[in-house]
Amino acid sequence: MRIITTIAALAVAAGIAGAQSPEAVMDRAVSNYASMKTMRAEFTQTITNPLTGTTSVSTGELLRRQPNLLAINFTNPKGDRVVADGKAVWVYLPSSAPGQVVRLTARSKAADNVDPGALFLSSPRTRYTMRGVGSQFVDGINTDVVILTPRSSSAPFTTAKVWVDPRGAVKQFEVTDAGGLTRFVVITRLVANPAIPKSAFSFTPPPKTRILDSAAMGGM
Repeated sequence: MRIITTIAALAVAAGIAGAQSPEAVMDRAVSNYASMKTMRAEFTQTITNPLTGTTSVSTGELLRRQPNLLAINFTNPKGDRVVADGKAVWVYLPSSAPGQVVRLTARSKAADNVDPGALFLSSPRTRYTMRGVGSQFVDGINTDVVILTPRSSSAPFTTAKVWVDPRGAVKQFEVTDAGGLTRFVVITRLVANPAIPKSAFSFTPPPKTRILDSAAMGGM
């Protein structure tokens, strides 16, 4: 029994010694993200608001093409879109704001927060402090779990939890803002480097919609 206990203790110690630091985990995720010149990801998003006691679930597809093209097309609620065409970011959410489109300049702070990948995987070592909180199986894959805390008070969230698989793919993430609202996103399917036409990243405001420009809104 003593021999078995000793072997078990050594195995645990070896596992701890071999565990990657949270910085190394995020470096792996950054490298994987940078390797995808294009990306197609299907997702499920759950937003929980403790102030109203409500929870909403949405689904959709995210398309990305380096360096600055992005399209988030929701299937539920159908018709909602967020599109970055390289010059501006268009936010069209008829399910909650019918009859209007918000146009953000590429230089606005809000535009920087549209791409969740860029939010976490652009210079994370300098933007966040990191804490590893072990591992967890996600869809049958063992992932490393890292908590990110922004170094800047102007960040759009107070904490983020990121699940990274052995290849460096982010399987899911959860962000919490100062009001306690949480946004939990699960990547249900991801295709790396698919062929995506540039037309997928174009947006034309529907007729008779009101365009709210970020410049007129204080730059957001």
